[in-house]
This record gives sequence, C-alpha cells and structure tokens, in this order.
Amino acid sequence: MPLLCRPAVAVPEHVITQEDTLALAARLHADHPQLRLVLRLIENTGVIKRHIIRPIDETLQDTGFAHRNRVFEIEAKKRVPPVVSEALAHAELKAEDIDTIVLVSCTGFMMPSLTSWMINELGFRTDTVQLPIAQLGCAAGTAAINRATDYCVAHPGANALIVSCEFCSLCYQPDDHDVSSLLSNGLFGDAVAAAVVRGDGEGTGVRLHAQTSHVMPGTSAWIAYDVKDTGFHFRLNKSVPGIMQQMIPQLNAFIEKNGLQLPGLDFYIVHTGGPRVLDAMRTHGGVPDAGLADSWYTLSHHGNVASAAVFDVLRRTAGSRPREGACGVIAGFGPGITMELALGTWHTSLAQQGALRKATEGEA
Repeated sequence: MPLLCRPAVAVPEHVITQEDTLALAARLHADHPQLRLVLRLIENTGVIKRHIIRPIDETLQDTGFAHRNRVFEIEAKKRVPPVVSEALAHAELKAEDIDTIVLVSCTGFMMPSLTSWMINELGFRTDTVQLPIAQLGCAAGTAAINRATDYCVAHPGANALIVSCEFCSLCYQPDDHDVSSLLSNGLFGDAVAAAVVRGDGEGTGVRLHAQTSHVMPGTSAWIAYDVKDTGFHFRLNKSVPGIMQQMIPQLNAFIEKNGLQLPGLDFYIVHTGGPRVLDAMRTHGGVPDAGLADSWYTLSHHGNVASAAVFDVLRRTAGSRPREGACGVIAGFGPGITMELALGTWHTSLAQQGALRKATEGEA
C-alpha cells in the first residue's frame, strides 16, 4: 500500500494579525452598511495571525490581475524548491526517483504549468508525469493525496510528489464589498507544502488504505470564484456554515464501510476551512476535542491556507509521533461542495524506529 510521507510546509515571512485585519477593515470599509457583521465574522474565524508573501501595504494595492499573476509565478519559483527538497528528504528520495508530480493551487495560473518548470530546473526526469489540478479549491489537498495514491497503485513501485502552492493574499479585491469577499480578507493565508507518496509503502507517515469523493447535490455555486477582469472574487453562500452537518453522514458511511467508527479513530487530519467545519466534526461527528487540536492550531496561526492546510495539520500530527498502526482520516472540503477523504494507518520506518529506541534507552 502506498505511504504518504511526512510533509514539508513553509509560510511566508510577512505576518498580519487579527487585530491588524479588524483595524484595516474598519478603516477601509467605514461606510459599509454591514461593517459590524463583517467585523464579527472576522473575529469569529478564530484566526490569530496569517502569513502573506508581500508586505501588507503592497498586498492592499490594486495592481491588476496580470501583475498579481506574475507575482504568483515569481514567488512560486522562489518558494517551492526548498519545500520540495525538504519533502524529498523526509521520503529519503531524490528528484530522479519521482515518477509523477501532482500540483494543486487555486490562487494563480501558469501555462506551462509549474510542474514543467520544476522538471526543467529541479532535477526531475524528463519522463516525469505532470498532473496539475487547478479548480478544486480547499479540497485539492486531500484530492492530490488520492490522485497520487491512484497513480502509485496503477504503477506499482512508483513515487508521486505532491506540491501545494497557495498565495491567497493575491486574491485580495479592494473594491469588492461583498460580505463573503470581506470575510475572506480575514480568513485566508499563504503557504507552500509538499509531500511524497511512496508506492513501495516504505518510510514514515500514513499508509493509505482507502479513499472516496463526494459532491453534495445542489451546492455547486455555494463556494465559488466570480472571475472578473480584476481577478478572482471569492463568493460564499450563507448556507455553507451548516453544510458540514449534512456531510457528516457520508463521512461516517465511509469510515464504517472500512470497519471503523469516526469517534474512535486515533488521529484526524481535517482541513481548516473555518470554525464551523471543526465544530461540526466535534458536535455532529463525535470527534474528541484533542483529535482536532492540530487543525485548530493551523487555523489560528496560519488561517485557511486552502489546499496546503491538510499538509500543515499532518506535519503537526507527525511531530507527536503516533503509535505504530494508529488509524486516522484525512479530510478536505471545498467548492462543489466537494468532500475528499483518505483513510490510513501510521507507519514508522525501521530506521526511525531504531533511532527512537536508542533515544528512549538513552533517556532511561
């Protein structure tokens, strides 16, 4: 069974706090008829701080779609390589060992894809298969894991590299006064993540046993981009906060089909879409508070970093060293409304098991 290795994640150096965000919203939108609602929604996100690729003064400037997309390309080519290098090291592989690259992003556009540039510049083989995915939004992180798994199952022994590049701050729209757009200004952050799926099942990480996808009928426009000359404008239907309650039965059915119960799992890698997502996992799914601690931390310290979120949560969970064979779920939610799920068990490589034993014996 393929194994999802410990991911690498990097957030940019520029930080904006919730206090900064609230002050900016109050100043820039002082005449907005629903300002009090907007401020309350931002406060309720639970986001303490976020990281963005440019200083806030530059981020607030309306430089046009073409310029911002150019910034996406420049910043991606600068920030992706070190994260990829770290992810390969975690997997104990080199670039030439990778057979396919699955790239996910919903915040910028390049053609040729960034995967082509990576193959040319970062030492990947010229026959490396490219699989860029651009329109799954926040669900794309788990979807990338599932598509990488598909490739490794179809090509036994193959290795897949996943790259998530999300610069949500480039989607800031200063003249968009829609409440959902203003809310997004206080929720989303920037991040780059990468992880390897090893087809031989070796390494340290999550051995992937099962996966599924589910689209909730009648909700295709509930989370969306309104694409204009100025770029991507975020839109969120007011019914979205309650949709997780309707998704829980499908989530439960998937877990139970594999002989398990959602409340009884050992770890939960849940996309940090917002407080309502995590609250629903607890109140309607029975997930214990402790099981969502890593997701809450990612949300509060990085915001919603779209497809990169599940990798940051997984990175934190990996740091706690789950026991061998611990069983958990990886869950992503996004436009569609789409749910992507993967189920797996924790495996620690023999080399790392030996190192941990020596460390334990030394402490004794």
